[in-house]
Amino acid sequence: MENVKNSVRLMGFAGSDPVIINFASEKRMARISIAVNEFYKNAAGDAINQTQWFNLIFWNKKVELVEDIVKKGTRFSIEGKLNTQSYTDKKGEQRYAMEIVVNSMELIELETEG
Repeated sequence: MENVKNSVRLMGFAGSDPVIINFASEKRMARISIAVNEFYKNAAGDAINQTQWFNLIFWNKKVELVEDIVKKGTRFSIEGKLNTQSYTDKKGEQRYAMEIVVNSMELIELETEG
């Protein structure tokens, strides 16, 4: 069987300013969500804009880049890997949350008319 790689690429807009968490072990983490828009026409020919939200996690040196550059509305692309977390909610039910651990990020400049 071929070696299968867990890899995700997304391009979109920051949904908020990053939340930075500093750990006692000098590790740092940033959380931010990215809105990814998909445009298509439905069976009736109507233009549809569907937005999906993804939670992103940045670690250590990547946190500095996010902290300095990314603000709500910033357009950027990422490459990373899917990570699933499980937890038990208040009702005792098992829940799952998916996030993307970012390996690389690139800012996307918006084109201006003129």
